[in-house]
Amino acid sequence: MKHLLKMLDLSTEEIIDILDLADQLKYELKHGIPHPHLQGKTLGMIFQKSSTRTRVSFETGMYQLGGQPLFLSSRDLQIGRGEPVQDTARVLSRYLDGIMIRTFAQKEVEDLAEYGSIPIINGLTDFCHPCQVLADLMTIREFKSTFDGLKVCYIGDGNNMANSLIVGCLKVGMSFSIACPDDYQPDPQILEFVKEYGDKFQMTNDPMEAAKNADVLITDVWASMGQEGEAEKRKIAFAGYQINDELMSVANKDAMVLHCLPAHREEEITNKVFEAHANEIFEEAENRLHAQKAVMVKLMSDK
Repeated sequence: MKHLLKMLDLSTEEIIDILDLADQLKYELKHGIPHPHLQGKTLGMIFQKSSTRTRVSFETGMYQLGGQPLFLSSRDLQIGRGEPVQDTARVLSRYLDGIMIRTFAQKEVEDLAEYGSIPIINGLTDFCHPCQVLADLMTIREFKSTFDGLKVCYIGDGNNMANSLIVGCLKVGMSFSIACPDDYQPDPQILEFVKEYGDKFQMTNDPMEAAKNADVLITDVWASMGQEGEAEKRKIAFAGYQINDELMSVANKDAMVLHCLPAHREEEITNKVFEAHANEIFEEAENRLHAQKAVMVKLMSDK
């Protein structure tokens, strides 16, 4: 593994390896066992989309691993003034040991990896969100102790979260159902990928059908960053695509609920369901730190 660009690039073994290491790093942190795997290393963090969780978790994680994080907003970089990505990639490769980028176009992440000579980590694009999904998988395994025989259900927009969740969940052996309106389906590349999984994947317009016997229910905001102008249109399209008591009643009794946050309560999820599953949701948020540390160690450590 040279980069983390998208879940599609990872093998099942690589995903499990990352999760095992994340569990270990989490244990060590909780027990005060230092793990300076990245001493003397520097991670450049390019933000063309702002973020609370991504910035704080990467920055903190890098400190805990003994390395130095460097925050770079698009205002700080020539890339924001039109320098080609390939030039930025080659220059930054001479200074840094790794780059995390949170941006709009997936191509920008792929170009950094192609032209640079250091590991690139995708902190989110409009196409996918691999770091979040690794944290989600870590959380599911933590609460359910296995992936075997589990059904994950996603309700809402077939966005970057849905794209990555579908791939990650199917690759580790779970089955997956998604309920989304016709005009908001996952990326065609993902719908091509699921063909090899047969009836382990289901897509429907009916949230109740998707949630039937689910072990894990997941949702995300109806309008992601950059889609604020579509908010009203999306509210109409996604009416009924909500995790609520009615939906929970058809899922398995001990079903868990995840949300990548920030949540718009009473839109994609009711306040009641959110609070009932807050323990899982905030463990998931914490696990971003541990999963990303595992990715950084895998990509940037000399060992």
